[in-house]
Amino acid sequence: MAISVFDLFSIGIGPSSSHTVGPMRAARMFAGRLKKDGLLAQTVSVRAELFGSLGATGHGHGTPKAVLLGLEGHSPRTVDVETADDEVARIRTSGRLRLLGAEIGAAHEIDFDESTQLILHRRRSLPYHANGMTLFAYDAAGAPLLEKTYYSVGGGFVVDEDAVGQDRIKLDDTVLKHPFRTGDELLRLSQQTGLSISSLMLENEKAWRTEEEIRAGLLEIWQVMQGCVTRGMSREGILPGGLKVRRRAANAARALRSEGDAAARAMEWVTLYAMAVNEENADGGRVVTAPTNGAAGIIPAVLHYYVNFVPGADEDGVVRFLLAAGAIGMLFKENASISGAEVGCQGEVGSACSMAAGGLAEVLGGTPEQVENAAEIGMEHNLGLTCDPVGGLVQIPCIERNGMAAVKAVTAARMSLRGDGRHHVSLDKVIKTMKETGADMSVKYKETARGGLAVNIIEC
Repeated sequence: MAISVFDLFSIGIGPSSSHTVGPMRAARMFAGRLKKDGLLAQTVSVRAELFGSLGATGHGHGTPKAVLLGLEGHSPRTVDVETADDEVARIRTSGRLRLLGAEIGAAHEIDFDESTQLILHRRRSLPYHANGMTLFAYDAAGAPLLEKTYYSVGGGFVVDEDAVGQDRIKLDDTVLKHPFRTGDELLRLSQQTGLSISSLMLENEKAWRTEEEIRAGLLEIWQVMQGCVTRGMSREGILPGGLKVRRRAANAARALRSEGDAAARAMEWVTLYAMAVNEENADGGRVVTAPTNGAAGIIPAVLHYYVNFVPGADEDGVVRFLLAAGAIGMLFKENASISGAEVGCQGEVGSACSMAAGGLAEVLGGTPEQVENAAEIGMEHNLGLTCDPVGGLVQIPCIERNGMAAVKAVTAARMSLRGDGRHHVSLDKVIKTMKETGADMSVKYKETARGGLAVNIIEC
């Protein structure tokens, strides 16, 4: 199985990779399957049922909206975030759904009553994964045409029931030049080849794309990250969802600029960058899944730290940062999970912190051993982190948590560079521990909004 850096960093829409991006992709896949099988014209009605964490916190995570947009053929990467709410309002007001309406010449309009045809099961789960959804299509006589179950397994990754029992993500049998599954294997390959972690990843990525395409693709991702930070630091107001959480990044940015001497306040800027991204994410804006939406602010914040506060920073460094961070992310995806519904927030914010720490250590001149050490520190001190979003929204504690983890990633990278790469706890052992901790964690702390802050805060 092969995972590309572009699987871990994908351009999408907020507020959640597993609850918004994944379900939108799954619904679009279902509508596409109807077309592929020649069933689209016969379809008179569709029904979607959401289970587990999707059912428990789907409303707060925008899952119904995502399913409707996906059935209409929209992709997380290309959907217009400025008009998406209007599209959903049209469906709800008219009671009509245009299957694959976003695709030229493919639209098929049917009646749709969201109250009876889009069901969120708050206490029922499917067996394979906490984020499960089943879609149905029927003909004029009410006879079933197609039934498919999909799982959104974190980071926007989607598998259908055909993949259950085979692997955690869609299988890719691409042969890589330097395949690795563990941190130990990655370090061994670096020693054998003399390549840095980013250079080794680059060689692997060439199995899918040319070096020019890889560079251009990663710089496009960086451009979207920059745009997200810029928007987040310029927009004010109240975030949607009912908690009345106000945006703070724009006001904080003005205050920091007025105080001058940005270098002396670098960590405050890092916190601000991360919060700006996650305020945009909470508002359903355009973000880069990195490796999830709930943790989308950490890597952009640390990259901004590199570009704005590290002398000699350049685009080559940005590319190397993302390649090295991608290598670390692959280890989490391969050996544990990046899904908050499966292992808690340690799998989202913890993984992103680890990836950012490794990426920064790489561009600060760290050896492969120091990069692995930085990644290990970043994860070790997020072990046990629960996912207990208040109101099922990706706002409290998610926005501040990204800011805290971004600073932690910078600290982890700097700490590793003060050593020689030798340390007692390996990244592999920390990833194994994270997986086991997630398995032991009560379901009420895994993105169900049934425990922790989600039930102890007094909502007004």
